[in-house]
Formats: sequence, structure tokens, C-alpha cells
Amino acid sequence: MKISLMLAAVLALSANLAAAAISVVDDTGRPRLLARPAARVISMAPHVTELVFAAGGGARIVGAMNHSDYPAQARRIPLVGSNSQIDLERVVALKPDLLIVWQSGNTARQIAQLQGLGIPVFYSEPRSFDAVESSLRRFGQLLGTEERAGAAAARFHAEVAGLRSRHAGRPPVTVFYQAWDAPLYTLNGEHIASEAIRLCGGRNIFADLKTIAPQVELEAVVASDPEAIVGGKRYTPQDRGLSIWSPYRGMTAVRRDNLFTLDEELLTRPGPRVVEGPRPCARAWRRRVHAAARPL
Repeated sequence: MKISLMLAAVLALSANLAAAAISVVDDTGRPRLLARPAARVISMAPHVTELVFAAGGGARIVGAMNHSDYPAQARRIPLVGSNSQIDLERVVALKPDLLIVWQSGNTARQIAQLQGLGIPVFYSEPRSFDAVESSLRRFGQLLGTEERAGAAAARFHAEVAGLRSRHAGRPPVTVFYQAWDAPLYTLNGEHIASEAIRLCGGRNIFADLKTIAPQVELEAVVASDPEAIVGGKRYTPQDRGLSIWSPYRGMTAVRRDNLFTLDEELLTRPGPRVVEGPRPCARAWRRRVHAAARPL
């Protein structure tokens, strides 16, 4: 009788533990299991840091990678490395119960090292607006902050829907996104920046290229004659930025002064602020495009 009661208690406890376990599918398509909501998280990418904060779990981040600079509180988080090197001893010393990695930003060697620590690893690779919304909800599950994460996801969804409806039916403005000037790099249609440009009424002229961050020839951009050119901020005095286009006064974008510099993190970092990226440019380029189209 006693053995039966003990067995029943063990089975009940096992059932309760199974019910309490958290299973969340990451961006590799595989479920990741946690025994309980994560309390000590290390973020291995800036976009992860931003998403975790937005999902209500910022206070649980005990370590982060370099460039984790948003929101302001993120700048006070101890760093565990960069995209070139990770301090594994520091990772272990911080006693995390969850590592959130970025397959495109963390090297295969780094990820293998992290997996070897025996700490649960969750892969984050959002490449679309829908994936950002989904990431917010899934991070809420991982952290036990579903209510705040759900509210953040709902706000993001509403902002995206507003952009889609605002620009629906309008002819798109052709846009070249300049990721770097020497050599000249852009982003293709698989990158979230391309969707951001599209949602704000633009069309990425190199969306069909196969490489996600392809190098392009200056002559190819000139031949495509985009109506607008968007580039990121200059990091050093040696960066020429959008000034490389000043000699090409015959280009539509140059002739209409549709050359826009913005904080590229608002366009390329797959977090909640990505909806803010090209909005200022979109308002200006549409005014100038429409003004140019009106008869004199």
C-alpha cells in the first residue's frame, strides 16, 4: 500500500514537472525545453537584447554581446564578447540558465563552444516583420512574461498593419539601399531591411540578388536609376557615405535630392523599432517624387 502511494506521488510529481516545463520552437524549427522560465539570460546579439527588453525580460539579461545598446539600460549589461570572440569563462561565471544566439552573427565555432557548456541554447534569426512579432511572443514564453510580450507584439502588429494600409495601392518608389560604400554593398530581398523599405512604399532594386549582402557595381546602380538612395550613418571620416553619388547628377535620386542618411539599426536590426526605419525617408521621397511628377 505504501509503495503504491509513493509511486502515485512520484507519478503526480513527474506530471506536475512535465506540465511546468516550457517548450518553445526556435528559428531553426526545433523545440527548446526549459524546466522553468529563464531567470538569467545571456543575449548573444544586439537584436536579441532589444527583443528581450521589449518582451519584458530586460532585468533578466546578465550578459550581452557588444553593440547591445538599446534601450539605454542595455549599455550597463556586462559584455561577454564580440562577433569575433566570446569570453567563455565569463559566460560560465554569470551562471545563465538560457543562451539566446544568432546564427548569422555568431560563428559556428562560437555556437559549438556555447553548446558544449550544457546550458540551454535558443536560436533567434528573425528575417521578417512577422518573425519579429513571433519572437516577442516566444521570448515571453521563455521568460514567463507572456502578458507584456503579448502587448508589445500586438503594438508591433498594429504599426505594421498601419504601414501596409497606408501605402497599399500606391506605385512603389524604387530604392537603392547602400550598406557600405567601399566596396559598395547592399542587401537583398531576404533581409528584413528590404521588407521595411517595401512597407514604407519603396521597392529594393536589388531584392532579387541571391546573396543576402551582395557587393554591387556602382555602374549597376547608375543603370538602375533608383528614385531614392538610402544609406547608414558614417562611422569614420574616411567613410564617404552618400557623397559618392554627387558626380552622377543625371540619376533621378541625385537630381531630386532623394539621398537619405538614417540610423541603419532602425532598418537592419530585427527588433520592434524596425518599423521606424525608413518612415522619415518615405515621407520625404514621396513628396519629392510626386512633386517631380506634377506638370509645370
